[in-house]
Amino acid sequence: MKRKFLSLSYFINFLVPISDYPLRSPSNINIHPNARWQQNGITVVGGNQQGNRINQLSNPYGLYVNNDQTIYVADTKNHRIIEWKWNATSGQVVAGGNGQGSGDHQLNNPFDVIIDKERDCLIICDYGNERVVRWPRRNGTSGETIISNIFCLGLTMDENGSLYVVDDGKHEVRRYRRGESQGTVVAGGNGDGNRLDQLSLPHYVFVDRDHSVYVSDQNNHRVMKWMEGAKQGIVVAGGQGQGNGLTQLSCPEGVVVDELGTVYVADCGNDRIMRWSKGATQ
Repeated sequence: MKRKFLSLSYFINFLVPISDYPLRSPSNINIHPNARWQQNGITVVGGNQQGNRINQLSNPYGLYVNNDQTIYVADTKNHRIIEWKWNATSGQVVAGGNGQGSGDHQLNNPFDVIIDKERDCLIICDYGNERVVRWPRRNGTSGETIISNIFCLGLTMDENGSLYVVDDGKHEVRRYRRGESQGTVVAGGNGDGNRLDQLSLPHYVFVDRDHSVYVSDQNNHRVMKWMEGAKQGIVVAGGQGQGNGLTQLSCPEGVVVDELGTVYVADCGNDRIMRWSKGATQ
């Protein structure tokens, strides 16, 4: 299926004062429950047709918005990560961009990117190479593999520096504390399925301050919440089969959660953004 969304990160970042934390961090995201958005957005990255010039993108997927509003985009089909400064008319390649490949200086269909501020580096889901790579944030010419044999579609990091990685091949989310090489399954991990202890092609992960993990469970058309230490999750959005009703989702992708527990979902198959209040059924 053609991917039509980046993520919710930039959509919400314009609307929320987040102080010292970028949106992808488990920060206090405070959105008024009756907030409304303008129906016409503005282009902030790309928008110059599909291509490989530095003012173009090709099938972009994950993004990360830094404190200074700099945007980092996984420019998937160009096999690179692009850094785009606020109000800039073109970007800068900060990882990859050396053609599709498996070399240390290359990427192969990267799907997501975040910043590890403690190490001042990028962490990238290098999906086509089945690895997660760490890339120096400033003047880096090559990266190093930190996780191998993984089909990584999404990742995030909590305030302790623990890395959460979505593996859609194993239908699970795994947490890697600093220094760990194997990690711990924190969502799914019981094969492909629709039970509450299973996921089916998970795509995106968000972690709140309580270390609860929210996962867009794409093939099950739902968003799942796994509390820390839980053996199974709970459905917090969708889960009523694929469809376009207010109780349904269709191939959800990006997900973020505010401090009230309201879930915002990029409902990819329905070309819409959905908001689910805590405990709501639609």
